[in-house]
Amino acid sequence: MKAKPSPPGENGTGGRTLLGFDPNVFFAGVVSFFMDVSSEMIYPLVPLFLANTLGIDKAVIGLIEGVAESTASLLKVFSGWLSDRLGNRKWLMAAGYAVSTLSRPLIALAPGWHQVLGARFVDRFGKGVRTAPRDAIIAESAEYSHLGRAFGLHRGMDTMGAVAGPALAFLLLGLSNNRYRLVFWLSMLPGLIAVAVIIIGIREKKRAAAARAARPRLTLAHFDWRFKLFVVIAALFALGNSSDVFLILRAQQLGIPAVTIPLVYLLFNLVYSLSAMPAGMAADRFGRKRIILLGFVLFALLYYGFAVAATARAVWLLFGLYGLFMGLTEGIQKAFLATIIPRDFKATAFGVFTTAVGIATLPASLIGGWLWDRVAPAATFYFGAATASTSAVLFAMYIIMSGGGRRKS
Repeated sequence: MKAKPSPPGENGTGGRTLLGFDPNVFFAGVVSFFMDVSSEMIYPLVPLFLANTLGIDKAVIGLIEGVAESTASLLKVFSGWLSDRLGNRKWLMAAGYAVSTLSRPLIALAPGWHQVLGARFVDRFGKGVRTAPRDAIIAESAEYSHLGRAFGLHRGMDTMGAVAGPALAFLLLGLSNNRYRLVFWLSMLPGLIAVAVIIIGIREKKRAAAARAARPRLTLAHFDWRFKLFVVIAALFALGNSSDVFLILRAQQLGIPAVTIPLVYLLFNLVYSLSAMPAGMAADRFGRKRIILLGFVLFALLYYGFAVAATARAVWLLFGLYGLFMGLTEGIQKAFLATIIPRDFKATAFGVFTTAVGIATLPASLIGGWLWDRVAPAATFYFGAATASTSAVLFAMYIIMSGGGRRKS
């Protein structure tokens, strides 16, 4: 027998707030802000470091990103299930952020691509451990009617860190084009701050030992067809959403200098950050499914744009639209999931979702790299546009099957 999703009014503490939000929601956003400063100081530089400094082929770069993301994503479902089973979210979350922070010295010291792969895997391993418990904390702390707003705040703060990170990288690279490793070392500092905020700021509700002991084994039997079908559609979409390193390499190919790449990525993250909160509020008001569908359509159009773009000026516009797409989908998909999953299996559900999407990124990045090297750079983006269009059609059918885009979902 399937457990029922949490009814309205189940979420939220009803107690003190910070800037109008539950403290856990606010501090989760602060943690993600600092961790993204750390991550995004190095993320836009890694493909340039591999291609320009180490001379690695694009297919190998795709392999590194795909293996790192997909292999580590396998942890998300187990981390989520373990969080539900133990009744512990905070310390799994803290462990994941700490592991990612400790990956920074590995990439700073890497002499070749094998070591970069190892460093990226360690980083994504940490993400696999922390993501589901963190999302469950947000879902359990936010009011049901404000789930989009809560996840929008989190994504907005997370991505504001991704604005600050490339900005810092740009300033450091401005001193010399050869300071990749210095940036990698300095990225540890905001990661350490993120771990400290978790320990000091996050407070989770304790669960009874008897309730934890009653948790059944890991299985999809707890979830109904709406959850399972949405996971399939999201995974199909992810199959064409190859690593962002290909967007960065495309920007350089179209004439954006390497030293300016962090600014292009900063624009993407700035638009993402500024749009996440309004998009979440719009989703709460007009329907989360409608906003997700809009995001799928926008992605198909912008990837087509990357395929046909011929000037550096177009790159700036496309990266801005890419930020808008992320604002329309990333947090809102999780807010929508929170409305269709059982209350006792929130972390497990988020883990299953992120694992399925993460696994799809391995073939996505491998296909993207193969198309780039063997066919043409534009082929990578034509493929992404095609899978996004297919996903949009399927999700439109899903909306009809599940009763339309009503306000609450």
